[in-house]
Parts: sequence; C-alpha cells; structure tokens
Amino acid sequence: MTLTLVVLGNCQAESLRLLLDADDVVSQRLPPVFELTAADVAPLQELLARTDLFVAQPVGDDYRGLPVGTRQLVAHLPPGARTALVPPVRYAGLHPYHLLVHPPGLEKPDPPVAPYHDVRTILAAAGLPPLPPLTVSAVRAVAEASVAELARREAVHDTVRVSDLLAAPVADSMRTINHPGNTVLEPLAARVRSALGLPPRPPGVRRPLLTSIHAPLLPEVVAAHALSASPTSVWTVDGEPVTTDAVTAAHRQWYAARPEMLAAALERAAPLVDLLR
Repeated sequence: MTLTLVVLGNCQAESLRLLLDADDVVSQRLPPVFELTAADVAPLQELLARTDLFVAQPVGDDYRGLPVGTRQLVAHLPPGARTALVPPVRYAGLHPYHLLVHPPGLEKPDPPVAPYHDVRTILAAAGLPPLPPLTVSAVRAVAEASVAELARREAVHDTVRVSDLLAAPVADSMRTINHPGNTVLEPLAARVRSALGLPPRPPGVRRPLLTSIHAPLLPEVVAAHALSASPTSVWTVDGEPVTTDAVTAAHRQWYAARPEMLAAALERAAPLVDLLR
C-alpha cells in the first residue's frame, strides 16, 4: 500500500522528502514554509486532508500571518494520519563564527553573497574590539552549546532526535550552520521513517544534498574535532569560490546601509561572543 506523505519546513524539509521517497510513499515538492503565501493555504489544507503521513518542523501558530503553524496544519489531517516532528538542524561547531539573524518585522535579514552573519564582521562594523584568536577550546565550547540548544528544542517540541548525530561531527556533517550534509540527513530520515511506523528503506536519493553553499573550514575547527579533512579558506557559492575578504567587504557595506540589521545582529551575537572570548 502506498501512503501519501507531506513534508513541510525550511530548506531541510525538501531534502528529507527526497530521502524518504520509496516504494511505500508518494509525495510532492512543496515550497518552504517561509515562502508560503495566502494563495497556498487552501491547497495545502486540501492536500493535508488526504495525507497519511505528515512530517513537519515545529512552527508557531499564524506564522507570518498565515494559519500554517504546525498545530494548525495537523488539525486538517484525516483520522488515523501519522505525524513526526523534526527540529530545524542548526549547529555552529564546524563554523563557530557564523549565525543566522531573523528578527521579527525586519525584511531581508540575510546579508549578501553568503547569507550568514559573521561575528567578527559584526564587531568590526560596530566599532567594537575584535575577538581573540580562535582556539580549540573555544570551538568545542561553541559545539557543545549548539548540541545542547538542539537537544533542548527536541525536548520542548518532542521531535525526532538528531542532536546526538552532531556530538562527534565529521566534515560533511554541516556545510553551513543550517545546511546539514548527508551524514546527518540520511540517519535523520531513517529515524523519521521509524517514527512514522514505516519499515526501513535505503535513502531515496544518493547525491549530496544542500550543497549550494559551503562555508570555510578553519584549521582550529579541524583540530578541535580531529577531522579527516583539510582546512579551507574560501566559501563555495553555487559552485564558485568566493574569498572571505569578498564576503566581509560585502557584509560591511550592507551593514552600513542597514544599521537596524547591524543592531539586531550585535544583540543576537552576544552569547556567541561570550563563548569565543
């Protein structure tokens, strides 16, 4: 029997859908939840009304003014439908200077070129003292804090567990702080199948997923985690190398034009600064 599967969340959701694809499920590609519009709501509700398996990331009620919170969407499932919640995977242990900043009410919060704020650039743009040189112990402190926060979110929302997969990362574990590699995504998909009561299946795709951006892998990070990989000093964006200097210059110019985002980034970066000092 083939079951109808719906996977909804951020960019990681589509990767999970591809990995869950098998002979016992049928699914279709959906926009990430942050791209949904009012016109998408009714078709999504109709799809859920005939869905057997629903995989979702925890989303609050009335997200961006639309009734697409996880609890609201679950209410449209038919009796007997099975659900599994998965946490958005964020982990800074391989990229300890980076963070995402999405304050409510501020449009286009991601900086250009590489859409990740760098705490070093934030401090420089704000005219504040720089951080000391990165150490192995600081990398490990950031990594432990990331795993602890992910585990906390898992417990709060009763999600499928993924935090343990990052306790001892490899270079492929995360391509950026919010783009897990297949090393994480494939076992997570297997756990989702189990949570849904489905029998094991091989991954639906074997190609590398979420590869559009690769952040640099610093020497201190390689040493901290004893990675079997060489350090890198450049970004890879859509297959092309981009120097860190080019990213920094673009971000400094952007912060100068967006002082409200610099202020939000500085506030968001405070806990990370404490770990890195």
